[in-house]
Amino acid sequence: MLSSGLSAAGELRLTVQSAILMDMTTGRVLLSHNADDPLQPASITKVLSLYLADEAIREGKVRPTDPVKVSQKAERTGGSKMFLRAGSEIPLMDLLKGMAVVSANDASVAVAEYLGGNVEDFVKQMNAKARELGMNHSSFKNPNGLPARGQFTTARDILILTCDYLRRFPESLDLHSQQYFTYRYITQRNRNSLLRHYPNADGLKTGWVVRAGYHIVATAKRGNTRLIAVVMGAKTPAIRTRETEKLLDQGFMMVRGELRQG
Repeated sequence: MLSSGLSAAGELRLTVQSAILMDMTTGRVLLSHNADDPLQPASITKVLSLYLADEAIREGKVRPTDPVKVSQKAERTGGSKMFLRAGSEIPLMDLLKGMAVVSANDASVAVAEYLGGNVEDFVKQMNAKARELGMNHSSFKNPNGLPARGQFTTARDILILTCDYLRRFPESLDLHSQQYFTYRYITQRNRNSLLRHYPNADGLKTGWVVRAGYHIVATAKRGNTRLIAVVMGAKTPAIRTRETEKLLDQGFMMVRGELRQG
């Protein structure tokens, strides 16, 4: 449950459609800006898909080493991908790496089919989990975030998801913090540029669709303080990065100031 906080991000003059910042250590929302406005989620949808995969592993329903057979549907999925070949068998963990590091849409479909039996049933699991977590302003239509009618979320809902994801599966940052991923001799770079430029950033996921713009859910830890920032609807990747850094900087300054006062 997120505690109430300060709706003061407007003072930062954010040039994005929505944003929210939380001190995960205390559960307090530090700043918010249009955090309940619905937008297409794009590839940050994969955080929910990865949540379900980690949960299935934790519960012993599947193993990271399980071979997953790639379908033609997975191979033909467009957008960012790890270039899977239909008929091949890939360890589940390699598919999860592809989803987390290079936002592979084809891997998302393969994982959805393996965990849910088919994509449609997996999406039902996604929406059931979203309701369970209290993501009351979200509806998902696919496991990867490719544009779909009726698919939407909010910055606040993504914050709720990310907070629970990191609390339950802190080891997931081992994947999200990786800057490169190689499959079939093809090396791709993590699109989260904060991993390379922002001190102590160690995750989490970017996204983009034409109608909604550029999104990110980012996290960084300094000392005992971990912040989570969700930024949605930036016009360019550079603006997305700049505004996220601005939020994180402000958050760490606020926390330091409170610690001094205390």
